[in-house]
Amino acid sequence: MKGIVPSLWFADNNCEEAIGYYMEVFPNSWVEEMRKYPDEALDSHFEGMAGKVITAVFYLNGQPFIALDGGPYFRFNEAISFTIECEDQKEIDYYWDKLSHVPEAEQCGWVKDRFGLSWQILPRNMNELIRSDAQIQAMMKMKKIDIEKLRNIGS
Repeated sequence: MKGIVPSLWFADNNCEEAIGYYMEVFPNSWVEEMRKYPDEALDSHFEGMAGKVITAVFYLNGQPFIALDGGPYFRFNEAISFTIECEDQKEIDYYWDKLSHVPEAEQCGWVKDRFGLSWQILPRNMNELIRSDAQIQAMMKMKKIDIEKLRNIGS
């Protein structure tokens, strides 16, 4: 592993479920390793964690991630999100359908998945689509980005 690798703390002890889900959503994805907490009878520090993920290294579309079941102390919030740069509207629609599970959190291409992670699902050429004030205003009113609508405003 090289570079900066996001590390995800799953507060609801659903790390393994989340990784499995993301494997289905993203192409070119795999689990490199997954280690689980030992039997809690061996150490009282592990109470309630036996069989949960103590550390996992996995890749989503070639991007490495680290994850763990950390207990309920910290939860994901919108201060951190992952951006998916899409080639076209079809790809935006695909990821939107797979990842959006909290409709009230949708805005300007942002969604929240069923595990609480925030994602920005944007066209790769987003900067070209929001060059004018009118395009920016239209984008701010969108939930899912509509490439054609933004192009037509720019015409």
